[in-house]
Amino acid sequence: MTDISVAVDGVERSAYLAVPEGEGPWPAVVVIFELVGANADMRAQADRLAANGYLALLPDLYDGKPWIRCVSRAMREFRAGRGPSFAFLEASRAWLAARADCTGRVGVAGFCLGGGFALLAAAGGGFDAAAVNYGLLPNDLEEALSGACPVVANYGGRDRLLKGAAAKLDRTLTVLGVDHDVKEYPDAGHSFLTETPVPVAAVPLMRVTLGVGIGREFGPEAWERIFAFFGAHLANGSTT
Repeated sequence: MTDISVAVDGVERSAYLAVPEGEGPWPAVVVIFELVGANADMRAQADRLAANGYLALLPDLYDGKPWIRCVSRAMREFRAGRGPSFAFLEASRAWLAARADCTGRVGVAGFCLGGGFALLAAAGGGFDAAAVNYGLLPNDLEEALSGACPVVANYGGRDRLLKGAAAKLDRTLTVLGVDHDVKEYPDAGHSFLTETPVPVAAVPLMRVTLGVGIGREFGPEAWERIFAFFGAHLANGSTT
């Protein structure tokens, strides 16, 4: 587990790499963090993926800057579907795929803000599978997901910000013929797969409106579904 850099349009940008034990090659996953950035909990999720046999790369889309200064820019990029963050994600995918210890199959897994980016990357980023965890949906969902790779997704029914998102995503992927596994956990809120602490300034909004942290007992099942899906589409997927 180490800090590395990835060249993005000629500029070196920071990332965290987690490598499985033993000998590769392994499939890989680009991890996209929650809105508070590349903190210890997000590194722990990369470590979790590595412990399950995936090269995992966590790019620092905020470049070390405080998250509160970067969220607005990231959201603008998400709404536009383009920008430096997407360039970094594509560079991360290509960097992993080119490694001698990678099988060449690369997935993407995102949480919260990163879940929205992962959903867009599923269609436009050359990835082989995507795990979308309580991610925002783009406005024109069917157009945005045309040609998407297989998608596994997790949402919480007590997350008011994303009310109905799971059902809408499931319907759209069905219409598009994209292999998918979308599930809403009725008694879970936002961020139920992770342990990132709620920023003090955001406690009222995130606890009451989003239900942050509620239903973490459902996290293990959600992770089992992610690993089963990745196992089918990354670990055992075709290399052609």
